[in-house]
Amino acid sequence: MNDSTAKAIINATARRDATLPASTASTIPVTREMFDEVMVRCYAPASFIPVRGEGSRVWDQQGRMYIDFAAGVAVTSLGHCHPALVRALTDQATTIWHVSNWFTNEPALRLARRLVDHTFAERVFFCNSGAEANEAALKLARRYAHDHFGAKKFRVISAQNAFHGRTLFTVTAGGQPKYASGFGPTPAGITHVPYNDVAALEREFANAGSEICAVILEPMQGEGGMTPGTPAFLQAARRLCTQHNALLILDEIQSGMGRTGALFSYMQKGVVPDILTSAKGIGGGFPIGALLTTNEAASAFTVGVHGTTYGGNPLACAVAGAVFDIVNTTEVLDGVKARHALFMEGLKAINARRRVFGDLRGEGVWLGCELDTPWKGKAMDVVRAAGDAGLMLLVAGPDVVRIAPSLVISLDEILEGLARLETALNRALV
Repeated sequence: MNDSTAKAIINATARRDATLPASTASTIPVTREMFDEVMVRCYAPASFIPVRGEGSRVWDQQGRMYIDFAAGVAVTSLGHCHPALVRALTDQATTIWHVSNWFTNEPALRLARRLVDHTFAERVFFCNSGAEANEAALKLARRYAHDHFGAKKFRVISAQNAFHGRTLFTVTAGGQPKYASGFGPTPAGITHVPYNDVAALEREFANAGSEICAVILEPMQGEGGMTPGTPAFLQAARRLCTQHNALLILDEIQSGMGRTGALFSYMQKGVVPDILTSAKGIGGGFPIGALLTTNEAASAFTVGVHGTTYGGNPLACAVAGAVFDIVNTTEVLDGVKARHALFMEGLKAINARRRVFGDLRGEGVWLGCELDTPWKGKAMDVVRAAGDAGLMLLVAGPDVVRIAPSLVISLDEILEGLARLETALNRALV
């Protein structure tokens, strides 16, 4: 093919691409039944299909409005379609979408600068999800121990009922066997202790401290029942890691980015980790994960040791930068604490009218409502009834209803959502 022929083909293709019609994908009729026909059934989604969101309100295909107390599992931290996030995404979408990690990009470096300036961290690694952030954290801990102390220092201590992701490494580190069962041999060297059990943690270090490379903990267990970590337990983990040259990893995938009323939950706990993982709320709904760490720990990841194709994507980092700038303000963080008080007042009032909760716990706008003894095992029944009542809810195991709305949900939406929750409780728990 000569040059003139090649140029003609290129020019013709460019003209054709410029005049291609819009995609017809949006004209394909969609129903809930379509999920069962075409999707892998890893999920059992609700009967309604959300199609539009604004703030803490969502509308389905029929135009029915729902109050959102779920925020995409603590993800849409500033609600749906927040104007600042829409603007950040739109501006970046007209600039540059993606470059490989053979290069870097401005949004990634600006976001990393913010995270370093406002946390313990000195280095940041970006990825796409919480599971990837925890996978990177566990790999980093093992590589650091290997390089400094030898191959025998590889054991990881985690907690029972923990949840750290769905990769084979992170699902094994998580303390819920149901998620790891059936996948064949899982990574070795991971031990689970009861959450908040200082004595059990001390025993593990007394027995094999020279082999332990890391402890990975959630400051408050989310999927494991919305159980806050006690200061004594978290501080013991910090002390033991320091004494035995192990790294403390705090999984702040859910608890971070303002969810508990601080930028990150560790700031309220009296401990400083060696590695912190973040995702979910940091992107406000756009997929992004981050590993934050020190210069010392980061030294184990040299060029080529770890990587990712999409981590640090300009679109994701631009949106996350906008999220950070809004969340990391006194107004928003104090507002989270005020909303916590209002939620707890409303939930206690519901319980006073009809005792359905055995315990109410949590931090910030991250709350667990444990069902009382007669209603154990019925958390999903409450969630389904909530959908019927126009409320989006979560569970944290079979006994706990979980509330994790936008950090900036309005007073009226909290009150309306609590009224709908009471309706759902009355329907489900009969």
